Amino acid sequence: MPVRLFSGARSSGISFNMLHRTDKQRVKQQYICPLENVVVDRSDIVKGYEFRKDEYIIIEPEEIKKIEPQTAKTMEILEFVKADDVDPVYFESSYYMMPEEAGRRPYALLTKALEESEYVAIAKITMHNREYTVFLRPHEGGLMLHTMYYAEEVKKVEGFGAPDVELKDAEIKVAHQLIEALADDWNPEKYQDSFQENLKKLIEAKLEGGEVQAVEQPKKLAPVVDLMAALKESLAQTKKPAASEKVAEMPSATQPKVRRGRA
Repeated sequence: MPVRLFSGARSSGISFNMLHRTDKQRVKQQYICPLENVVVDRSDIVKGYEFRKDEYIIIEPEEIKKIEPQTAKTMEILEFVKADDVDPVYFESSYYMMPEEAGRRPYALLTKALEESEYVAIAKITMHNREYTVFLRPHEGGLMLHTMYYAEEVKKVEGFGAPDVELKDAEIKVAHQLIEALADDWNPEKYQDSFQENLKKLIEAKLEGGEVQAVEQPKKLAPVVDLMAALKESLAQTKKPAASEKVAEMPSATQPKVRRGRA
């Protein structure tokens, strides 16, 4: 099944250049050989593996190509597992899988079968000099590929888990009420990076010669002594529109159903 991969997501944000403060010129990054005290050109840089202190073996690109596994050219499906059994902590990077013309039919068949069975495929593929174990899951009629962290890469934190405390039924009830008060449909477009927005305003202000406006900082929170009182205060500050208001905002009586689930 010939396919192409396209990056599914990437971090974005304002980037800065490193300048010399006195003349505002960009500084250059150079590689220096400490033995000869000379600048080394990129063409003279090779990969080396340190097998003993300050002793290296040189690895050439041609040698790496000789040991590429079969997954460097083809993806191997290992097994299928239930989507709900996959812990999101193992997800690393996301890619859209697009079929080539010759692969459209098997691509459509695999997508349909995964949708109806609620399974995800576990496969292997080689990218960037590394063999990845990946998840293949259906998404909006197509297939998404997620590279997976290996078990030894997922950190275990000592002492992590449920604290040894006894919760009162009344506290749990108010906590559920707080969750219900803030419950809403999943819509990632409404979440914004306010720090990046503030950076843009800072840059615009400096370009226009204006003053940088400080953002109001939250007051230092006191330690929670009475959990029930804190929960009730949070609940009181939460305002949720009435059901009649929410209905009025809907463009029609019939709304498409949103299928929820994990993968």
